[in-house]
Amino acid sequence: MNPPETFWFDGAEGTKVQAMLIRPPKFDAMKKYPLLVLLHGGPQTMCRTRGATGGTRKCFTGAGYVTLMINRRGSTGYGQKFTDEITNDWGGKAYTDVMNGVDYTIKKYPFADGTRMAAAGGSYGGYMADWIATHTGRFKAIISHCEWCTTRWRCTQPKSCGSKSTTMQGTPWTNPESYKKWAPVTYAGELAKFKTPTLVIAGERDYRVPYTQSLEFFSALQRQGVLQSWWSFPDEGHWVLKPQNAQFWYKTFLDWLATYLK
Repeated sequence: MNPPETFWFDGAEGTKVQAMLIRPPKFDAMKKYPLLVLLHGGPQTMCRTRGATGGTRKCFTGAGYVTLMINRRGSTGYGQKFTDEITNDWGGKAYTDVMNGVDYTIKKYPFADGTRMAAAGGSYGGYMADWIATHTGRFKAIISHCEWCTTRWRCTQPKSCGSKSTTMQGTPWTNPESYKKWAPVTYAGELAKFKTPTLVIAGERDYRVPYTQSLEFFSALQRQGVLQSWWSFPDEGHWVLKPQNAQFWYKTFLDWLATYLK
């Protein structure tokens, strides 16, 4: 396996943003490879060169994709100001960071095929996948795992770095405008952009992001005739952990990518 390559680019408002790219095995610089953009969760976490998600990245890259991970606004490890800038701005600077990173990657690495791109993420990464689905038609496929399409999860939990009551600067009843503004479902009616084939996955025992959030997004896709597929795991939570379920999850994930990128 090839190691992650780190690079920096100009994100929203000219702020420097760090990203990592992994080339597929048996890499040939003369070939064009489909680009898979992995969207990390949190929103206040980060993509690392090592850690628990390393095997996941290797699995995807090993299937023949150039894998891109962007530590967009809200990521930890780049100063408190950088982390805090996702507060009440969920689909703002973070989305611009991701799209600027995609553009920079296509320009910098000619082997990354900008005509065959997919975006995938879980938790907040699933939210960003939904946001991408409702704001651009550039991607050939999207995979959204345990996401929230109305941004109303955890709004009554105690204040913490991941609580909506802090990142949205209020609850749905004290600051409803913010919840509506940053909910992907608000923009689902923009059919010119809302057209990307999307795989939606959820765990029915997910008490962090209730699976009904994923079901709402899937229903919006279905009602508007967007190509979609829905998979839910009755015995899983925020992560798919049981071995046979995980095997099925990875196969379904890779089959969806292959359908639209290969």
